[in-house]
Amino acid sequence: MDADSEKLTPSEASRAASSSRNLPVVEEWKADAEVATMYERYRAHFGRPHVPGILKCFATHPPLLRSMMELAEKMLFMDGDLTRRHKEMIATLVSAQNACPYCADSHGYQFREQGGSAEALRAIEADKLGDSSLTAAEQALLSFAGKVNRNSCQITEADVAALGRAGWSERQIAEAIHIAALFATFNRVVNAFGLPTQGLLASYEGRTPARFQE
Repeated sequence: MDADSEKLTPSEASRAASSSRNLPVVEEWKADAEVATMYERYRAHFGRPHVPGILKCFATHPPLLRSMMELAEKMLFMDGDLTRRHKEMIATLVSAQNACPYCADSHGYQFREQGGSAEALRAIEADKLGDSSLTAAEQALLSFAGKVNRNSCQITEADVAALGRAGWSERQIAEAIHIAALFATFNRVVNAFGLPTQGLLASYEGRTPARFQE
């Protein structure tokens, strides 16, 4: 520890050692047995060597972490009524609308990993949902998800009916609502804790190495 770090208060020292800017998260190296077990479960289930920063935010309240992991495993990051690609598409749009660099980068990267085109990603990031890189059905789905995020109190039966005419089932529409609303919540958690972007998209495009959260 250098001289400057010795001058920090305990709270400041903890924050300096954290991967988050505003509030300390539960890093892997300081997780207690309960949280460490859940972190290991995450690594085993998703095949990732490191636990992402957003889970470290949830780990400040272990029951919440457990619930979020169940949600991740059984709904968020798998095909359901919507495909995984459609879910990542919605998550990217909502994260961009909510000015959440960490989530927009992460889900933009996952969208590309799920087969989404670079042109479609740029359109989603710019909220240009009428772009020809998106199908008419995708345009309708994303427009609806954006309204759930920004003006959910104004969703009407007509909005749902329009999605039905675009080819989406009631179960798919319901799942789109859940995905848009949940990721809007995650955006607020990440931004408030102050998680920095991991640079995953830049890594995918070969511009710079990714800085994975540890």
